[in-house]
Amino acid sequence: MNLPPLAERLRPATLNELVGQQHLTGKGSILRTAIEHGKIPSMILWGPPGVGKTTIANIIAQTMQAPFYQLSAISSGVKEVREVIESAKQQTGAVLFIDEIHRFNKGQQDALLGAVEKGIITLIGATTENPSFEVNSALLSRCQVYVLKALDNSELVELLQHAITTDEYLKTKHIQLRETEALINISGGDARKLLNLLELVVDALGDGADITDDKVMAIAQKRIALYDKKGEQHYDIISAFIKSIRGSDPNAAVYYLARMIEGGEDVKFIARRMLILSSEDIGNANPNALLLANATFDAVNKIGYPESQLILSQCAIYLASSAKSNSATTAIGAAMAAVKQAGDQPVPLHIRNAPTRMMKNMDYGKGYQYSHNYDQNFSPQEYLPDAIKGSTFYEPGNNAREEELRKHLKALWKEKYGY
Repeated sequence: MNLPPLAERLRPATLNELVGQQHLTGKGSILRTAIEHGKIPSMILWGPPGVGKTTIANIIAQTMQAPFYQLSAISSGVKEVREVIESAKQQTGAVLFIDEIHRFNKGQQDALLGAVEKGIITLIGATTENPSFEVNSALLSRCQVYVLKALDNSELVELLQHAITTDEYLKTKHIQLRETEALINISGGDARKLLNLLELVVDALGDGADITDDKVMAIAQKRIALYDKKGEQHYDIISAFIKSIRGSDPNAAVYYLARMIEGGEDVKFIARRMLILSSEDIGNANPNALLLANATFDAVNKIGYPESQLILSQCAIYLASSAKSNSATTAIGAAMAAVKQAGDQPVPLHIRNAPTRMMKNMDYGKGYQYSHNYDQNFSPQEYLPDAIKGSTFYEPGNNAREEELRKHLKALWKEKYGY
C-alpha cells in the first residue's frame, strides 16, 4: 500500500482539528478572529519544527478560499517570487506561503516588499529562527509575528491517540499504545516526527502490536538513520560538533561540520553556534577566537554555499585547536546566581555617580579612589555591595594556566595526530 506519510494523512483541515497553539487559534484568539473575519495581516509564524506552521497556513488558505501559492526558501529564489507576484496581480486576496523564510537572503526578501505593502499578496512566512535576526527590518515591519509554542506531552499523547483511532490504515492494525515516553522523547516535541515515528514502529511490529518504550527504542536505534534523512538529527549533530570543538578534536569537528553541510544546514546557524562557543569555551584563553568567529559569521552571510564551507572549516579547526577556558561562562553564571540569591543590593555610595548637589550631599561618590592615582593603576577599594563583598566570581587561575594548557594540548595533538 503506497500511502502518504502519517503526518500528512492526518494534517488538520480546520482550526478545530489543530492540536496546540490555543493562544493563537483557540476561541476568541487574535489569529482565529482575523481568519473568521476574512481579513488576515501578512505574518511570520515563528516556532520550532513540527508545531503547525505549515498547517496553519493551509487552514488559512482553505478557510478564506483565497488563491494560495507556496514556495520553499530552500529551492526558490527571486525569479519564483516575482512570478507569483505577477500572477497575484490578476487575482484578489492571494496568499503566498514561504516555508523557511529565514533562508532567503536580503535581496530575495526585498523582492517581496512592494507586493506586501500594496496588498498584492498576503505573506505568510514560516521560520524556526528568530525573525528579529533573520528577516530584514523593512519586511518585518510589514508583518505581524506570531510565536508558536512547542507541544507539551499531553498534546503529543493526544496526537498519538488520535492517529491510532482515526487513521484508516492504523485502525486496521489493532494497536495497543502501552507507553509513550520513548515516542515523545525521540520526537523532541515535533508532531510530524512523532507521527511518522509511530508509523515506523507500527510497520515494524505488525498487526496487534503492543507499543512499549523498549520496543520503540529498539526500532528507532536500528532505523533512525533512514528516518532522519531529511534533517531530524539537527540537534544531535550540532551537539556533537560543539562538543568536538570544546574537546579540542579538529578531526571530529570537521566531520560533523561536513554532516551539517551535506544535510543542508543553515550556514548562519552553524556560524552563530561557533560565535557563541568562542566566548563560552575559549574566552580570554584566546581572545582572537571571538574575532575570527565573528568574521566567519559576517563572511558566510555574504557568500553562502558552497564557498562558505571553506570559511566554516577554517574557523572550526581554529576553535578546536585553540586553548580553552570557560572562565567567562562560570563567572557570569556565578554572578547571575548571586543576583538571584541576594536580590537587588544597593550600589556602594562611594562608586555611585553624583551629577547633582543633592546627591553629593547624600555622600554619593564620597571616598571614591581614582585607580589611576595609585601604583600600577590599582586601588584596594571594594566595589561589590556590602552583602556580597569579597565574593569571587572570576577565577584568574584559569588564565595563569594557559601556557601549561597549550603545552598539554600540543602534546595531545602530537600523540594523536602526529603534529
